[in-house]
Amino acid sequence: MGFKFEKRKRKAVLLERQDIILWRRNYFRKIRNLRQENAPIYLDETWVNDGHSETRVGQDTTIKSSYEASSSNLTVGLNAPKGKGRRLIITHIGSKEGFVPDAADIFIGKKSGDYHEEMDGNHFETWFETIMPKLKPQSIIVMDNAPYHSVKKEKIPTSSWEKSAIQEWLSQKKVAWNQDLIKIELLQKVNEAKHLYDGYKEEEIAKKFGHKILRLPPYHCELNPIEMIWSQVKGYVARGNKTFKLNAK
Repeated sequence: MGFKFEKRKRKAVLLERQDIILWRRNYFRKIRNLRQENAPIYLDETWVNDGHSETRVGQDTTIKSSYEASSSNLTVGLNAPKGKGRRLIITHIGSKEGFVPDAADIFIGKKSGDYHEEMDGNHFETWFETIMPKLKPQSIIVMDNAPYHSVKKEKIPTSSWEKSAIQEWLSQKKVAWNQDLIKIELLQKVNEAKHLYDGYKEEEIAKKFGHKILRLPPYHCELNPIEMIWSQVKGYVARGNKTFKLNAK
């Protein structure tokens, strides 16, 4: 089989993180049960550019030049766009019954980097709250762990905080502490109390409307069925894009 028993060398070995293995197994158990009780609803973002079009098209190999095409009353077709152009960013939510009506959030991006940089917690939170009443009662919302999906309700003290700031946080939460406690002891007090305050804004919003959030394991976007729908949507756009302009009518 090509294996032999030998002394291990100082080389990196690709191993899967144990916490992600457990997260994935727990996710599978939960989603299996939830699908029996109440159909989950899936949320995600995608993007499409001005120049999003098919890269491979049918070619008439009998025509050798544009002059030959013109003299034969044939069109040479569309030229491929020179660049990607502007970017349209889309957020939507849906289930096996289809997208939720009037729930899409669509805007033109302003940055050229990763499209995730265009979305921030405030923008997502505003949209997320507006769609809550449009969902069926007691919906299960499946989403990934993007930073704008995971905005903390409030900041919890860490070792990077100044000692005085940790003391102030403990006092605000009415957690008893003494002046003789050193920083690490104050942080221990924080750890004992933080479960009361360490949550996400999105989960609070969902709870307010009677819904729940189920988070995908990290690096497992393929477990979100909406990814397959995005592929179909972007394929449809690529086949029909003739103007390479976002504002074309």
